[in-house]
Amino acid sequence: MSEWLISIEGTEAGRTAALVLALQAAFLHALFGALQKTRSDPWTMRAAIDGCYGLIALPIALFFVPMPEPELWPLFGIAWVLHTGYKIAQASAYSVGAYTVVYPVVRGSSPAFTVVGAGILFNERFTSVQWLGVACLTMGILGLAAYNLRHTVIDRSRLPLALGLALMTGGIVALYTTWDAYVIRATANPFTFLAWFFLIDAIAFPLGHLFWHRGQLPRPFAPVLRLGILGAIVAYFSFGGIMLATRLDKVGEAAVLRETSVVFAALFGWLMLGEKVGPRRLALMALIAAGAVIVELGN
Repeated sequence: MSEWLISIEGTEAGRTAALVLALQAAFLHALFGALQKTRSDPWTMRAAIDGCYGLIALPIALFFVPMPEPELWPLFGIAWVLHTGYKIAQASAYSVGAYTVVYPVVRGSSPAFTVVGAGILFNERFTSVQWLGVACLTMGILGLAAYNLRHTVIDRSRLPLALGLALMTGGIVALYTTWDAYVIRATANPFTFLAWFFLIDAIAFPLGHLFWHRGQLPRPFAPVLRLGILGAIVAYFSFGGIMLATRLDKVGEAAVLRETSVVFAALFGWLMLGEKVGPRRLALMALIAAGAVIVELGN
């Protein structure tokens, strides 16, 4: 599998595969966010998901993929810091703000920064048409957040904190997306990066949760475990998909396509969380989708 992926890097087949992987990641990332917001507090859900994907990664990292090269360990360390900061900021934002307000702000604030970061680190360049697509997508996402803000019953006194945390989370998303793309490109086998990343990334939240709750598991435990396993599987295909997409094609394009997850998030908010979707939100979601199409076709 790894040999085939490496062989299609920079080809039309690789570009098509990157498109499919990025859209798959968008769908699954929205599902991942909705899972973290349902049935349990986001801190517990995050710890359960991390613990489950760490246990899945352990045998894969030890027995099925090559060990990372020694020079990669500092790069993994930086990735761990960025992702831990992201998860703390995200869980904090979900704790104080409505999912359909927080999620679009997080996703809408990251694409332009990621495109700029990819330009600096990888010398990628967007055409003027593609920048128009980024603008459409970003306006659609932030417009969706503004609409949700007007029509969602929330604690207004905590709104500035929720929005601040969401913007900070979006900035960290741009940082870790660009950095992770750099690391996976520096790794000879892309699956080495994925397996070892998931193993290392799984340490902080489960241990932190056990320490904070003095070794007590959440009760009832079975529902949290089930969602943790499901969330871990979703995380593998979501994060793994977008990382493979950034190896196969442009980082900026993959990052922009991933943000169509906001469209899926609105649908999950409606189907899973009982939140309403009206014609104005549908129009904004169409603008987001149009922006993604413009970015893809404007190359």
